[in-house]
Amino acid sequence: MQKPDYQKQLDEILKKIPEENKTNGRKQTLLLHACCAPCSSYVIEYLSQYFAITIYYYNPNIHPQAEYERRLAELKKFLMYFPLAIQHEVKLIVAEYNPEDYFVATNVRLETDLQTEAEKGERCRRCYEFRMKKAWQYACQNNFDWFTTTLSISPHKDADKINTIGRQLEADYIQTNDSFRHVFDASTKFLPSNFKKKGGYLRSTQLSAEYGLWRQDYCGCVFSQRSR
Repeated sequence: MQKPDYQKQLDEILKKIPEENKTNGRKQTLLLHACCAPCSSYVIEYLSQYFAITIYYYNPNIHPQAEYERRLAELKKFLMYFPLAIQHEVKLIVAEYNPEDYFVATNVRLETDLQTEAEKGERCRRCYEFRMKKAWQYACQNNFDWFTTTLSISPHKDADKINTIGRQLEADYIQTNDSFRHVFDASTKFLPSNFKKKGGYLRSTQLSAEYGLWRQDYCGCVFSQRSR
């Protein structure tokens, strides 16, 4: 069975955005969940011409806290100096950092086999899901037109799982349950992606070198740190 071409899906959406922006008299808004500056760099370069981007930094999985703070500092530094981020007024929202949320969401303490899993497994899928869900809820509550995540730029991340989660969030969101609609505005859409395509990952490494961005050597959680 042929896998979906998420880059092609994204290309089709982006073709329509400039005309829609012109008709609406404004750029459509995008909440971009981001894990670090290097992964954000290419995505901002790629999408800032189409969308008014707000980055949502929500990563309680990152261990230890000093690592979390360092990645956040690098992201802030990049946004201060990257011309396209300045030109297009890319904003940053920093959500709460509570590592316990990661352990509860993934259940890795009880399901100990998950602790030694290779990357892209079920532990990672659960981690994608709980971070994306948190960002998605923020996007819906604040009336963003679109939501996506930088996660798919990494060759170590499973784009199929990431996009499946995004599509499911969108599908659950537009259900006709009245109480659900009362909590969220029903306009936010999930933007499919596989940002590593079209040389995206390579470009992120080039931008990292150009702007002196520190590139971490493990995904983020304590288990990926142990297995690096």
